[in-house]
Amino acid sequence: MSEGNPPAALALPRRGLLDLHVTLRHFAITSFAVPVEGLARYLPPGFTPEVLVLAEGERALVSAVSFLDVGMRFRLMPWPRFTCGQTNYRAYVRHAGRRVAWFFATTLDSPLVLMPRLVWSMPWHRARMAFDVGWTGDRCERYLLRTTGAVGAVELDVEGSAEPTGSLEGFRDEDETRIVLTHPTEGFFTRRGGGVATYAIWHAPLTMQRARPTRARFQLFEDLGLVQPDTQPHSVLLQRETDYAIYLPPRRIAVAGP
Repeated sequence: MSEGNPPAALALPRRGLLDLHVTLRHFAITSFAVPVEGLARYLPPGFTPEVLVLAEGERALVSAVSFLDVGMRFRLMPWPRFTCGQTNYRAYVRHAGRRVAWFFATTLDSPLVLMPRLVWSMPWHRARMAFDVGWTGDRCERYLLRTTGAVGAVELDVEGSAEPTGSLEGFRDEDETRIVLTHPTEGFFTRRGGGVATYAIWHAPLTMQRARPTRARFQLFEDLGLVQPDTQPHSVLLQRETDYAIYLPPRRIAVAGP
């Protein structure tokens, strides 16, 4: 994909002057099945975990979504552009009858982290990220990620395959797998200092491949008590790159009391 002007499709729907356009490269979704009650205790009133039935019983899912931001720019400002690593830590939940994502935190390998952190009170943190990724066409031969930072270390070693996402364990079919894991377009988070806010994203349907992990440790999930150091991922999905639009700024929402 070109790092030039964003495709016409990304301009629709247009939201505001601060919309961001970016190409996400080395896009990886590493998901873990976690106890439903364990995830629920981190959610505010009105948000409930998406529940899957796996071989071990009912579970919720959390994911670390890692990628390299390439050519990040505001919609009406084609320059300057920025390239940096990023990981979003999210859970799959329901709110007001909709499937949405709940964000625990985001790490960014750039001083630009100060804008969402200070201006919009988003739970974003500075991190140092090192990617070692090799592709042959759209197949990933190796994917190595090492991260250090305030929200904990990441050690991710996986190998891609020629196998499409298909229907993963716990989902009714391929469509439900895709909608839940790869297509949440609304995100919610607790603002630094309190309160809940939301923002939206847009991207074309993803065509991801399954991957085989040899090491997958995310200290943030371990510190939250959701996974253990030896917990194996429910799934790892990879895509070489995709284009995104992020609609900013976030807006605050009212949350009912307990």
